[in-house]
Amino acid sequence: MNFRPHARAEPEINLIPFIDVLLVVLIFLMLSTTYSKFTELQVKLPTADAEQQRDYPKEIIVAVSSDGRYMVNKTLVNGRGIEVLGAALSLAAKAGKDSVIISADASATHQSVISVMEAARRQGLTQITFATQSAAQASAR
Repeated sequence: MNFRPHARAEPEINLIPFIDVLLVVLIFLMLSTTYSKFTELQVKLPTADAEQQRDYPKEIIVAVSSDGRYMVNKTLVNGRGIEVLGAALSLAAKAGKDSVIISADASATHQSVISVMEAARRQGLTQITFATQSAAQASAR
């Protein structure tokens, strides 16, 4: 009989599985995080290389200026609300026109363009197109 104490092995902490789990959590957090640094983006809109604008007799042209004023078929709209713009679109639609072309200034706010889209939707005008200018026309101005 051997009554001598056996040398006990020191318990070891294996860090490799712990590191693997932490890396998986880190990758998951990196992929699921949304970054909202939109203020740093320098965006210049709108220009496009497209063919020359065609003339459609059934179109309502809505011009949006950089300060948020609207013109419907070259007639200035008094007011900036969706209801006022909707009334102007309704008058233009009574002439048999069914599509809306939004011609917004490059520095117009998105809210101004969305207001035109909302007013058109309320009037039942669902065919909406955005007008752009070619890069050559933009550099000529």
